[in-house]
Amino acid sequence: MTGSHAQMGRLGRSATTTSVVTAAAALLVAGALITTLQFLTLRRDFVGDIRAQVGATAANSAGAVVFDDAEAGAEALAALRALPGLRAAAILRNDGTRLSGFERDGRAAEAPPTPRLTDAGLVRVDLRELAIAEPIALDGRRVGTLVVRMGLDRLYGRVGSFVLMFLLVGLGALALSVLLMSRMRRQVHSAELQLDRMAHYDPITGLLNRNAFNAQLDARLHDRGEDCRLGLLLLDVDGFKTVNDTLGHHQGDALLGQIAARLRAALRQGDTVYRVGGDEFAIVLVPLESAAEADAFGRRVLAQFQQPFPVADHELHITVSCGIGLAPRDAADLHALTSHADTALYQAKRNGRNGFELFRPEMNQRNEQRLRLRAELRKALDHDALELAYQPQLAIASDRVVGFEALARWNHPELGPISPAEFIPVAEESGLILPLGRWVIRAACRQMAQWQAQGLAGFRVAVNVSARQLRDAQLPEFIDATLVAHRLAPERLELEITESLLLDNAETHIALLRRLRARGIRLSIDDFGTGFSSMAYLPRLPLDQLKIDGSFVRAIPGDGEAITTAIIAMAHHLRLEVVAEGVEDAVQFEYLRRAGCDVMQGYLLSRPLAPEQATAFLHRHVAGVDPLAAAAPAAAALPGGR
Repeated sequence: MTGSHAQMGRLGRSATTTSVVTAAAALLVAGALITTLQFLTLRRDFVGDIRAQVGATAANSAGAVVFDDAEAGAEALAALRALPGLRAAAILRNDGTRLSGFERDGRAAEAPPTPRLTDAGLVRVDLRELAIAEPIALDGRRVGTLVVRMGLDRLYGRVGSFVLMFLLVGLGALALSVLLMSRMRRQVHSAELQLDRMAHYDPITGLLNRNAFNAQLDARLHDRGEDCRLGLLLLDVDGFKTVNDTLGHHQGDALLGQIAARLRAALRQGDTVYRVGGDEFAIVLVPLESAAEADAFGRRVLAQFQQPFPVADHELHITVSCGIGLAPRDAADLHALTSHADTALYQAKRNGRNGFELFRPEMNQRNEQRLRLRAELRKALDHDALELAYQPQLAIASDRVVGFEALARWNHPELGPISPAEFIPVAEESGLILPLGRWVIRAACRQMAQWQAQGLAGFRVAVNVSARQLRDAQLPEFIDATLVAHRLAPERLELEITESLLLDNAETHIALLRRLRARGIRLSIDDFGTGFSSMAYLPRLPLDQLKIDGSFVRAIPGDGEAITTAIIAMAHHLRLEVVAEGVEDAVQFEYLRRAGCDVMQGYLLSRPLAPEQATAFLHRHVAGVDPLAAAAPAAAALPGGR
């Protein structure tokens, strides 16, 4: 990425230089044209002024010529002596002889060479001087000629002044434009760096994120092939969810920052650490020649967690589980190596956590467990054994509950509570995400119908929709039928989509979204700012709402303020409602209110609620109880609350 930044800098400087040279060339061309036009205009005016004065003098010289009075002719010519640049003047008889005259450059005034001098007179202008032969007439008859030669120094002086002024103004404007372009380039470069950092760095720990992990590890494996000797360590923090639920996300983020610092301390030269998930980290070990080296590094990582972590006046004893895969011994491509390291990590968790495991082929039993989970999920869908939890959403300006987000929950009779982070990926891999998504929509609509029958209306329910669901061409018709069956208006249902859907077949997804929006169904982008959002696509999406990812909200006060404010301003410019999720304290709430955020969602208001608890929440709200003052207690939440 450093190389790309340098390349962007060189391209920016080259573009600036090219623009300056182009502007300078255009300025020179324009200056030459304007100067030429100015010269011709000034010369025309100059000739006109001189001819007027020469004509007046010629009229006053007629008597001197008629009476052949040289002294009178000299007196008539005296009127021309004051002309700046006058070189010579003479009164000539018709036969060409000189009656009177004077010259300042030692040259006699003589008529410009011409085949025939007409009564209209003659003017000759060259680069050095202006020569005028003006007829002297009496009673309409020409009796002589007044000849005048003028230097053009005055004309050139005025043109030179004009050129100097033009150059000063032009150079000043060019210098100003260079400064503005340089400043703009710096601002653009700064914005590019910030966007690049948002795309490749985790805002909480400052580590490289999953995007950078995938790109860099894949490049290493692809470039070196079978000669690439490296290790991949995947790490999960044991019991991290308990820390989040007990101390809150602020303290959870502080703990993640300390963990990241200790992992950095464990690195060898050439190694790189990434944060690839909520409490998941990856370390790429380069070079790694043997399993013994991997074993030694695993112990080195565990040693970093022997000392407690000071968090919020607590000393937390944190353990981690690690899985290690080796290339090329275990795999030589990104997907397989990551899968094997993940399998080893799962084995370390099964062994009681607080340890590490190197991948062994027999660990592939995890695949069998995934197959079992897939089968159990299919049964749960068939027997309607899943549940929905509902997390309220509050309009900040009016303190009115405007909606809920429906979140899938699964409490297996034998396996216990299964996290969505575990069964949703299985559903995605197996294709069960389609029936699961339809079940969520049906269950959410069924619950809305029950609330509507109790007189609880005026709010919407949002459900998450995956990119794979949006490839289902029958989705709009299914939603139509479900809404009709439960007698619900389309605007009561909101679909939350992720930015990642724009990475694959974006045009098809946009077309389907437009079909849904045309039916009156609300559309929202979830977790905005954490994916591969394209600003080119965003204005084309038929959206109603944009949800700011909770990681930015949790960084308030602090680095999250600037990003959150920018997202709110951009969304409002696009006429989108803004929802902030993950709001946990009054400081965040007050900042969002001042920043103009429309809706909030998070533990400050309520954790995700079971249907009966959500119903009680709504009744309290209808009764006029302040939702923030009477926020539902943490114990009311179902397992896996968002």
